[in-house]
Amino acid sequence: MKLPAYVLLAAGLAATPALAQHQNHQMPGMTMPSDTAHRATGKGHKMNGMAMPGDSSHASHHMAGMDMGGMNMSHAYSRNLPMNRNGSGTAWQPDQTPMYMWMQHKGPWMLMYHGSAFGRYTSQNFNHRDARGYRSAVDGPNWFMTMAQRQVGQRGLLNFSLMMSLDPLTETRGGYPLLFQTGESYKGQPLIDKQHPHDLFSGLSVAYTYAFSKDIDLTAYLGYPGEPTIGPTAFMHRISAMPNPDAPLSHHWTDATHITYGVASLGLRYKQFKLEGSNFTGREPDQYRYDFDRPRADSWAARLNWNPTSELALQVSHAFIKSPEDLHPDENVHRTTASVLHSRTWGDHQFIASSLVWGMNEGHGAHPEHAVLAETNLTLGRPTFYGRYEWVQKDTEELSYYVPGPADAPLDMVFNVHALTLGSSYRLTNLGGARGPELSVGGQITGYVIPSTLQNDQRGRGFGQQLGYGKLPLSASVYVRLTAPWMQMGRM
Repeated sequence: MKLPAYVLLAAGLAATPALAQHQNHQMPGMTMPSDTAHRATGKGHKMNGMAMPGDSSHASHHMAGMDMGGMNMSHAYSRNLPMNRNGSGTAWQPDQTPMYMWMQHKGPWMLMYHGSAFGRYTSQNFNHRDARGYRSAVDGPNWFMTMAQRQVGQRGLLNFSLMMSLDPLTETRGGYPLLFQTGESYKGQPLIDKQHPHDLFSGLSVAYTYAFSKDIDLTAYLGYPGEPTIGPTAFMHRISAMPNPDAPLSHHWTDATHITYGVASLGLRYKQFKLEGSNFTGREPDQYRYDFDRPRADSWAARLNWNPTSELALQVSHAFIKSPEDLHPDENVHRTTASVLHSRTWGDHQFIASSLVWGMNEGHGAHPEHAVLAETNLTLGRPTFYGRYEWVQKDTEELSYYVPGPADAPLDMVFNVHALTLGSSYRLTNLGGARGPELSVGGQITGYVIPSTLQNDQRGRGFGQQLGYGKLPLSASVYVRLTAPWMQMGRM
């Protein structure tokens, strides 16, 4: 860990509220993910982050392209959708998703800034100190993102986005400890029981959307790096995952492509449906987190999104990913995902956001491997309560786990790993004033139910250590967190 990275990121977050000032007025933001915008434009109204339920089929007509004091606020990739629907890449979230960000108006440009940074102590498998995966560390997962958009003519919308992470400074030696996490490599070895850091430049994209009508949009998106059209909104940007500093164990079954060096996508929206496809680089980012990897354009993905109400966002997607792993260049993966995201907001810092995600990888082993994630974030003013359940299938190769047996025994056994996380956090204050970054403290504990084969004292192949995970491994974390502030509708 290198503490100056925390100082740098915290200083950047703390300084950002000043950007939200424009001449003699301040526009902190808005959170009205339903068809109530027409009722909120009267003089003297104040909407403190209230999100009122409504029929999302009308939300786009009332919300999108709304001009509030010269500031046009719409979805990043549609002039006719609410900005609350913004996810990661071109993915959708529910229209009632609350937003944490700063906003700024510069001439014809609308600028948005948001981010999150943890300072954390974590202890993995702390109840089995002589077992595999036991490790404690101080670390700090973090990210920061800015977007700029403007209207072009009567029907066009131009969007630029930049996402950066200081993980390369705060998550050294290949990443932070996370029991049963797998994926990517470091110094020629697979990362096991460890989550890799994200690249310094985690997203750099440009997109143009043309509106044929209020119901029909066509979007062209280019990212280097960017996010192809596979899976739901990535975990870093899901409100349901916001209080949890850990990446999901199902990350490489659902949303691991959220940093891809070379993406070209087209998306066609019709009302509350959007069909989109991508050509992209299949290889995951290498261990050098400060550079730009070579684009290859050798993989493809397709996704269908549907927001049937203001509270729901559904998607199904499929991708062919060529040679994603550096250590297995001859293996290609077919990935299929489906998800349901739900959000409901009823007051200032009062909401519930949940996600149910399924992913399947084919091509890595002899049989398809599945993963299921269910997570919820319940925020009631200052306190937040959250949970995450995952069922993930990991094989012997992914875990580098040798199972002794007859010479003709299969080497690619699949293990069912169940993980349940329960946690809570408490919002202490806003640093530097009401529009400063929010400071919270929190903690969580995770329990794992694993097959007896993984509990036993076996030799970790390639690691030369006598280690099983033990029975019912437990991990825990305590943390402080900085996030962009809750957006509020000020007086107009």
